[in-house]
Amino acid sequence: MKTLIIYTSQTGFTKRYAGWIAERTEADMLELKEARKKDAGFFAGYDAIVYGGWAMAGNVAKSKWFLDHAGAWKDKRLAVFCVGGSPNDNPDVEVMLHKLLTDEERQYIAAFYCQGGFNYEKMNAASRLAMKMFVGALKKKKDASEAEKKMAEAISSSYDISDISYTDPIVEYLNGGK
Repeated sequence: MKTLIIYTSQTGFTKRYAGWIAERTEADMLELKEARKKDAGFFAGYDAIVYGGWAMAGNVAKSKWFLDHAGAWKDKRLAVFCVGGSPNDNPDVEVMLHKLLTDEERQYIAAFYCQGGFNYEKMNAASRLAMKMFVGALKKKKDASEAEKKMAEAISSSYDISDISYTDPIVEYLNGGK
C-alpha cells in the first residue's frame, strides 16, 4: 500500500511521530506547507493518506486542510493523528478526537492520539506565552482539582513522554486492521 504522511510540527514531536510511522510503513512524508502546493493528481497515486498535527486548545492544529480534502479521498485509507502533552489515558483526549470528526467522517477516517510532550524552547513566542498564562491561571485557581494541580505542575516545564510504541495502532490500521 502506497502511503503518504502529511504533518505539521511546531516543536518536533509530531514530526518525530510522522517519521516513525513513515519508517514502519515505508510511507512518503510531506510537510503540510508542501502538501498545500500539490494538485489533486499528486494525491491520486496514494492508497492511504495520514495527517498529523499537534494538540492545541482541544483541537488538532491545522487539520482543516486535511478534513476539507478527505471527502475527495474516500476511496483511500485515511487517518489523522494528534500529538500532545497529555498522557494517552487522559479522558480529554477521547473527547478531542471525537470532536475532531463528524459522524460521517468517522465512517472513512480513523483518529489516533500519541503522547508527546512540551518543548518550550522550540515553541513560537505566542504559543509559549499562551501556555505560560494557562499554567499560571491553573496554579492560581482556588478550587483546582487534584488533576488540574498535577497538570499545572507537569506542563510548567519541557518534558518528553513520546515513544514509538504509540504508533502501533496507526501502523496496524494502515496495514488493514481496524
